[in-house]
Formats: sequence, structure tokens, C-alpha cells
Amino acid sequence: MINEEIIRSVPKVLLHDHLDGGLRPQTVAELAAEQNYKKLPTSDPEKLGDWFHQLANSGSLVEYLKGFEHTCAVMQTKSALERVAYEMIEDMKKDGVYYVETRFAPVYHLKGKLHLDDAVKAVLNGLEKGKRDFGVGYGLILCGMRNMEDTLEIAELAVNFRDWGVVGFDLAGEEGGYPPKKHIDAFHFIQRANFNITIHAGEAFGKESIWQAIQWCGAHRIGHATHLKEDMIVNENGKAIRYGDLAQYILDKRIPLEICLSSNLHTGAIDKIENHPFGTLYKEKFRVTINTDDRLMSDTTLTKEFLIAVEHFNLTFEDIEKITINSMKSSFIHYDERLRYIYDVIKPGFKDVKSKLEE
Repeated sequence: MINEEIIRSVPKVLLHDHLDGGLRPQTVAELAAEQNYKKLPTSDPEKLGDWFHQLANSGSLVEYLKGFEHTCAVMQTKSALERVAYEMIEDMKKDGVYYVETRFAPVYHLKGKLHLDDAVKAVLNGLEKGKRDFGVGYGLILCGMRNMEDTLEIAELAVNFRDWGVVGFDLAGEEGGYPPKKHIDAFHFIQRANFNITIHAGEAFGKESIWQAIQWCGAHRIGHATHLKEDMIVNENGKAIRYGDLAQYILDKRIPLEICLSSNLHTGAIDKIENHPFGTLYKEKFRVTINTDDRLMSDTTLTKEFLIAVEHFNLTFEDIEKITINSMKSSFIHYDERLRYIYDVIKPGFKDVKSKLEE
């Protein structure tokens, strides 16, 4: 029987995690006090954590995103950004995550008179210190925002920092009314620079958003992709009877899907976990990965997300290992580093835990 302790003990890989959605409630309260930020609903860390989770668990993406006003508000200094990044790595270590790709939108951290470069450097400093202290590998993804016009500047920023730990570029924010092709210049720049692209698509909008992300913008990975189910005919047992051209293309090309189970429930992308397309996508051998999205908002960890998948989709120990290897294969670090994690960390780690279970 797979339980929480077993899942936490195996080496895991996390590809879709928002830095500003994963702060510790204690840290939010302390940073607010330091910066004289008065808008928090409460300064009690336990009550604050509950407040974030209740707001997020509303079934509305608009309500879900309101909590970010407070987390971003306390991440406006170099020291705050460095602390949040460092603590994120420490939290990954506690959860058995050996490699994480976290993302943030630098444009949201300039109210304290930081420049874009300052924000990125501060986060990278925190991540690097965390790696030294806790041995957790990382990559940083910079997000451009769909409703803003500066995405080319953020794309250029990402490429400028590619040798210091930035591994890719993302497009995030409200999907409706802001199709990815409106930011085509940013994506063309990333492509010409031989760099990496992941795009939030098919979370709160239909399969057309996923199609644009891939065929217009050249996405190498898709964040969420929940609405890909619209391009598949599935029977009552969750078996795909027929694929549309988009789903078939994603399957054939092995385009990784960054699945976020709890988050999709909380934002209303799905009505209940058992109806999430993850089960079908995994059975049909799409390259799915399991992720946290926003750990504070959804009150989750990668261990909890895997446990949800075990309970609702009957994942086995071998399935968890397979998905973890898929995640590492899909990461944006260099090929030799991916192989090192797979053969020196993941496979031995799973083998060790399995042998203990069989004793």
C-alpha cells in the first residue's frame, strides 16, 4: 500500500511551481511586518494559511488569483525575494524533491524600486544558496503576462540570464481574451535564441489555446492542458476511442503536459478530481507530469499531489517512478544533467525504497 511517507521518501521532480504561490504563511506575515504592509487579512500564520486556502478553493480562477496580491506585495525587496527562493528550496528538500523548476513574473516585483535584473538576480541568489545548503537542483522560468505588452522584454531577460540559472520562458495569466499568439514576437525571440518555452494553456480556456501555444508559439511544454480532453472522445471507462488532430500530435510528439490536480479543482477547471483528464492521459501514454502549481494557495506539496493521483487514479509505485523519470526527461536543463539525475538519483532512490518495502 502506497502511503504519504513512501511517496515523500522517493526522489521527485517538480516542473510547474510558482514562487509567489508557495510562500510559507509565517514568511508572508513576517515580511509584511518588516515592510509595514497593512493589507493582510490576519497576521496569525495559521489563520493566514487557512485564509489563502479558502480563497483559492472557490472554484474560480479570478478568486484564486486574489491571494497573489498579498504574496507579491511582500516580495518587493532583494532580501525578501532571496528569502522566499531559499525557503522554497528548503521546502523541496523536506518533501523529497531533488530537482525543481520554479517560475515567477519579474514585472510584479518592481514596486520597491527594483529593476527587472535586480529581481531575477535576487531570486537566483536565493535558489543558489538553497542548492548549496540542501542539495536540491533548480531551474528558474521567467513568466511574461498575457495582459501586458512587455513580454518581449521578459523573453530577452530570460535569455540574458540563461547562463546563471534561468532555463525557460513562460506565458501566464488570464487566458480568456489574451491568446498566446498576441505575444508572437516574444516567442520568436526565444526560438531564435534556441531557448525553452512553456505556456499556460487549456487551463481556463479551450483546446484552441493549447493549439496556439504549440503551433503559433512553439511551446515545448504545456502548463495544465486540462481542456485537451475536448479533442478526445472517451468512453465511460476513461479509454480514448478517438483523438482529434491536436491530441494525436501532442501524443506523437511527446509534448510534456504539466498537470496540476489540486489547482485545477480549486480554480474550477474541473468539477471533481475523478473527472480530471489526467487518468485518461496517463493510460493513453501521453507524457504527463504531476505538479503543485501554488503550494500555499492549494495547501499542497508534490507528495500530496502524487497521493491524490494514487487514491483517485490507482497509480502504482512503478507509475510514480515512470512519471518522475518523464518529468526529468521533460525538464529544461541540459541533456547530460537530466541523465545524471535519472541514473544517479532517481533510479537508485526508487530502487532503495522498493527494496526496503520488500523486506
